[in-house]
Amino acid sequence: MAAAAHVSAVRSLYKRILVLHRFLPIDLRALGDQYVKDEFRRHKGATPEETKGFMREWQNYKDTLQTQVLESAGERLSDVKFGTNLPEVKLRDFQDEQIGQLYELMLESTKPSRQFDIQEDGK
Repeated sequence: MAAAAHVSAVRSLYKRILVLHRFLPIDLRALGDQYVKDEFRRHKGATPEETKGFMREWQNYKDTLQTQVLESAGERLSDVKFGTNLPEVKLRDFQDEQIGQLYELMLESTKPSRQFDIQEDGK
């Protein structure tokens, strides 16, 4: 029964994050959706200890994004800034692979020209 509750909590968090991504600019949404899907898929076989940290960090992400989405209501999307700074203390806890992923994500999110053209429905 505890396993079913855990799976339900993971799915709920995953779905809520994807719903919040709908409020991001289209290019950030595409990048964020793919990253979330990859990360949740990658951690399917995580140990219970890894799962606790994984869920805690994604819950923090969801809470931060939810706050930013609510604060941005009524503003032009191009004027809204999403995200937060990563404290150096947390960065020290990252494994080499995570540092590499973070670096790749930073490169992708700061590209001056988009790798592919994404258009919103109806435009």
